[in-house]
Amino acid sequence: MNIQSTITLNNGVKMPWLGLGVYKVKEGGEVKSAVVTALQAGYRSIDTASFYENEVGVGEGIRESGIPREEIFVTTKVWNDQQGYEETLKAFEESRGKLGLDIIDLYLIHWPVTGKFKETWRALEELYAQGKVRAIGVSNFQIHHLEELLKDAKVVPAVNQVEYHPLLTQEELHTYCKAKGIQLEAWAPLVRGRVFDNPILVELSEKYGKTPAQIILRWDLQNDVVTIPKSITPARIEANMDIYDFELSEADMARISSLNENHRTGPDPDTFV
Repeated sequence: MNIQSTITLNNGVKMPWLGLGVYKVKEGGEVKSAVVTALQAGYRSIDTASFYENEVGVGEGIRESGIPREEIFVTTKVWNDQQGYEETLKAFEESRGKLGLDIIDLYLIHWPVTGKFKETWRALEELYAQGKVRAIGVSNFQIHHLEELLKDAKVVPAVNQVEYHPLLTQEELHTYCKAKGIQLEAWAPLVRGRVFDNPILVELSEKYGKTPAQIILRWDLQNDVVTIPKSITPARIEANMDIYDFELSEADMARISSLNENHRTGPDPDTFV
C-alpha cells in the first residue's frame, strides 16, 4: 500500500485512500500552492467544496502540478443553501466552472438539509446519469438520513464523508455503511491537533517511531476509512503520507478506538442547517 493506493467504490470507480483536504485554506496562492505541493509529492486526491470558496485555486493547482488530470480524484460538494433539484444542478455547474474541469470525480451533498436532501440527491443522480460525475455520495449523514434517502434513491451513495477520529469513532454508522456498500470517509481526522498530547497516542508515537498524526492516519486506514487530512505546510503534507511503512497491532488499534467520547469538533448533523 502507498499514497496512490485506492479503494474500489460500489460503482467500480477507484478512489485513493488518502487525500488532501482544503477546508479553510485561502483562495488563491495558498490553496494553489498546497494542491501543487501535495500532487507533486504523490497525492492523487483533492477534496474541496463550494462552501470553502477555493475551487478556483484548486483547479489552478491541479493544472499547474503537471500531473495528468485523469490521475487525479477531485471531490467537491453542494452547500446547504444551494440544495433542491434545480438549485443543485446550477450549483454543480458553478463548481465545475470554477474548478475548470469537465468531469468531477465525486460530488457530495455537504449536509442533510431536512426537506431538501432527497431532491438534491435526485439532482446528483441526474448528473451521474449524464456522466458529469464519476461517483456521487453524501457527507455528514447519520443512519436515519441514509435510511430516508435510500427509500427512493436509484443510486446508493458511493461515499459518506463524516467527522471521524479517535474521539468520534462512529462505529454503528461505520457498520451500517459497510453493510450498504457505502465507503466511510473521515474529515477532521486529526481532531484539529487537539489529541496529539494524549498519553496513549504519545506512547504509541514513541513505540512506532511516528508522530501522533501519523498514528491516527494509520488507524484510519487500518479501519478501512478513507481520509483527507488538511495542511498547507509542505513538511506536514509530506509527513501525512509517510504512513505506509508500519502497521499498528490489533491491540494498539483497540487502544486508539477506546479513546472514543462521541465528541464532535464540528456541528451535529441533526441540528445543523
